[in-house]
Amino acid sequence: MLERLRAILATSVLAAPLAIGLARASETEELAPFKMIRSLQYVQDSVVLGDHSAIEMQRFMLGEIDKRLRAADEAIFRDPRNVDAALVYVMSGGNPETLEYLTDRDIEGNFDARVTDALRQYLRGKGPLIVENLSNAAPEYKNSRVGPYLFLILGNAISQQDPVAAMKYYDWARLTAPGTIIEEAALRRSVPLAARAGDPDRGLRYALNYARRYLTSPYASQFADVFVELAVAHFGEAVEKRVAEILGFMDQARQREVYLRVARRAAIAGNQPLARLASSRAETLAGDGGGQPQLLASFYDGLAAVPSQDVFAAAQTLAAIPDEKLSPRDRALREAARAIAEEVVRLPQDESPAQASTPIPESNTGPAADGGETEETGSGMSPFAKAVETPPPPDDEPPAETDAASDPALEGFMTSGRSKIKEIDALLAKEGL
Repeated sequence: MLERLRAILATSVLAAPLAIGLARASETEELAPFKMIRSLQYVQDSVVLGDHSAIEMQRFMLGEIDKRLRAADEAIFRDPRNVDAALVYVMSGGNPETLEYLTDRDIEGNFDARVTDALRQYLRGKGPLIVENLSNAAPEYKNSRVGPYLFLILGNAISQQDPVAAMKYYDWARLTAPGTIIEEAALRRSVPLAARAGDPDRGLRYALNYARRYLTSPYASQFADVFVELAVAHFGEAVEKRVAEILGFMDQARQREVYLRVARRAAIAGNQPLARLASSRAETLAGDGGGQPQLLASFYDGLAAVPSQDVFAAAQTLAAIPDEKLSPRDRALREAARAIAEEVVRLPQDESPAQASTPIPESNTGPAADGGETEETGSGMSPFAKAVETPPPPDDEPPAETDAASDPALEGFMTSGRSKIKEIDALLAKEGL
């Protein structure tokens, strides 16, 4: 085991001091669980600070700690540090069955049943059921080694029901564990909760703190998803300045990626000015010979231009992009935009006179009347983060009855257009957009 541990640790620059420490400790005694947990925490914090080579070391450490805990004599848990180590191990991605194994053998009462019962429920996916019991027990652990972990879990469990309370738990967790994987997770999950709570300023503060510290984290892509949702939902002159400040901590490639995500989300949401602005900035960052990023920027700019006076140029731009350059979701978007463009430029056709006397059903006034399509937002990878929902576009004002009755061609055109929009909605829903 020791030789394998040395070999894996040697691949990580940040973990080199850890390899030396573990080697020396193992020469004199078998490592106590709390010492191994310190090593695991060091590795996990290194990962979110940018040392992705330590990811394999993290997996190895979890496996070794699991073996050590299962092989440990029951007397070892008379030391509260080893009890805390077992709890931290489980809350750090360890094997949930090991917690069951340890608590079943705990005849001396070394483990707090309130905490272990809550963790078992949480790890079974029943987070909301633990809130009352764990919220009563957690304050007793406020200054302990497991305190930040327990408050992070409380925030996860209550985030759907009470985002404001969840942010308070996250705030306490991150402030007592700065520079760690706890702070990274708490900041990342707080961004969408602030938007749901109607406090975008707070969300942007969380985003700024995250950008300053954790842009090299392997979870930074999830942060980009929730940050884009926040920016699009509350975009304005003041927010634009804050977004520019946050993007200032990113390199050019990351800035371009964020602007492309903003452009796509804004185009779907019908925010034409923002979609065109973000597309323009992404295209500028792509520069000459930008390849795929520049092509996507032009694509989203074309999507935004479909409902404008530039519909002819937009349609040509969209048609010129090869299918193989677009993802399946973007190809579905292009088909929807193409159908809309065709309806915009198609001349009204004379319809049967009987159509003029057919009343226009109020339930077919567009996507908003049907509740709109359910759009996929956010990364979809977190079971606790609920994406910011974009409000449906306002209904178009219906024409006056006298105008509709006096112009059968106009009424036929409107009826046909509404039918086409429903087909587009069905296409987008089928593609998961």
